[in-house]
Amino acid sequence: MTVFATLDDTLTRDALAVLQPGFDGTTAPDWVRRRVGEGLASVALFGRNVVAHDQVAELTAQLRAERDDLLVAIDEESGDVTRLDVRTGSAFPGNLALGAVDDPELTRRVARELGRRLAECGVNFNWAPSADVNANPDNPVIGVRAFGADTDLVARHTAAYVQGLQSSGVAACTKHFPGHGDTNVDSHHAVPRIDVDETTLRTRELVPFRAAIEAGTRAVMSAHILVPALDPERPGTLSHRILTDLLRGELGFDGLIVTDGIEMQAISAAYGLENGVVLAIAAGADAICVGGGLCDEGTVLRLRDALVAAVRSGQLPEERLADAAARVRREARWTAEAAQTARAGAAPDPEVGLIAARRALKVTRTAPAAPLDEPVFVATFNPAPNIAVGNVTPWGVDADLERLLPGTRSGTFTAEDAAGAALRAADGRRVVAVVRDEHRHSWMGSALDALLAARQDTVVVEMGVPQAPPRGAVHIATHGAARVCGVAAAERIVAG
Repeated sequence: MTVFATLDDTLTRDALAVLQPGFDGTTAPDWVRRRVGEGLASVALFGRNVVAHDQVAELTAQLRAERDDLLVAIDEESGDVTRLDVRTGSAFPGNLALGAVDDPELTRRVARELGRRLAECGVNFNWAPSADVNANPDNPVIGVRAFGADTDLVARHTAAYVQGLQSSGVAACTKHFPGHGDTNVDSHHAVPRIDVDETTLRTRELVPFRAAIEAGTRAVMSAHILVPALDPERPGTLSHRILTDLLRGELGFDGLIVTDGIEMQAISAAYGLENGVVLAIAAGADAICVGGGLCDEGTVLRLRDALVAAVRSGQLPEERLADAAARVRREARWTAEAAQTARAGAAPDPEVGLIAARRALKVTRTAPAAPLDEPVFVATFNPAPNIAVGNVTPWGVDADLERLLPGTRSGTFTAEDAAGAALRAADGRRVVAVVRDEHRHSWMGSALDALLAARQDTVVVEMGVPQAPPRGAVHIATHGAARVCGVAAAERIVAG
């Protein structure tokens, strides 16, 4: 009886150790603290857990009262995808802006300062950077989250980002393996499929991941994408060929393999949540990200019990679960030790985000236009955001232009009659039109056509991927919609 009790306790602790669950609230729930005591080795923070930086620091301190080497993960890419600054917009531009500057040392500085701020809040594991090569300009979920569409550029900035972030004692989790850039489907909703040959995959998608591994990335996140050239049957997260044979075997990665959110429809709808977790661990994943939309104790217990049952039934080798749990605990120890080393030499670099955003601007003048020195009307054409970005974080240039040009007014417009509504609201004022991925939204292009026909002196600010041809008297591409990108654009508009 004692032997079986010990075995059950070991299995339960290992099953809890491989989960990275989220939770509700801005303080540590009792159930999370209790499960940490029972073996849970990591938790995940999302925007719903964040009010302010000092509040996050207090939250993580509460959690570490139960386990001092707890992994606290966050999806803080900066740029458009921010959790730490979810209510204000990020103080750092995203990857596309850094790629547009193409100064790896600047990318390293930005990642180092981001890591320093995360560490101050008690966060020690970041699901970043995105190493995807944005080969498909119509990609609905990557876009500005990628450093660009050039493989070598993405590789050198991925490596710089990993080095900068980890120099602050925060583990990097490079994503989305084996590459989410050449898709036209969002894996939050369905299974994307990449139909390219193996040579293209090896010379394009895999190159940045090789660079990340050489740079020492502590973790790699799997993608819920089907890549028939590598595995015609299962998506990356559930594929032994992709996670074990390719990532572990061929690429030689010995760090932590983390899944993308297991509750995303590409896995949960197609395979079932519990079955998906078991298949992912069996395929070679070590940690299961869960909690973007599922954040209750019942879900955690269901997944724990599914893993234990799979071991008992023989579906999941006990050694594989034990190995995965050991890798999570090893990573937790690394972060605890790295934090001590990094804390001693972490000098603040508070202006680096705005410096990078200013350098990322690309200004094109297509017609003569008078300088802007009086109040304007800011018309923001707002597309539906993807789930990774969310709909909470503010974006645009209106607040900063209202500050720089007092009396400026603004409005947000979507789809039908957007241009007409904007012109009526402008009431004769000069217009600053703000768009995001114009090339992906036909209604937005039509709105700009009509607006520019009526007001040729309109200034256009593109805050997504600048794929459409520049137009407007002045066209400013920010390469992202972070708060600092809006500040930099507003400064340039007023400066002329």
